[in-house]
Amino acid sequence: MAWWYNHKTGIVEEGPQSLGGDRDGPYATREEAERAPEIAAERARRWREEEKED
Repeated sequence: MAWWYNHKTGIVEEGPQSLGGDRDGPYATREEAERAPEIAAERARRWREEEKED
């Protein structure tokens, strides 16, 4: 089963329950989905650094 993080409500969902534009995922575990905002922020930070290098 895949897990999703609803960034509109802050709730972790088992399976895609909400609109695609309101959720991030899929994640392999509930714990990983709970960390979705942290994961997204880290990815954004890395992308900004890569853009600076170009």
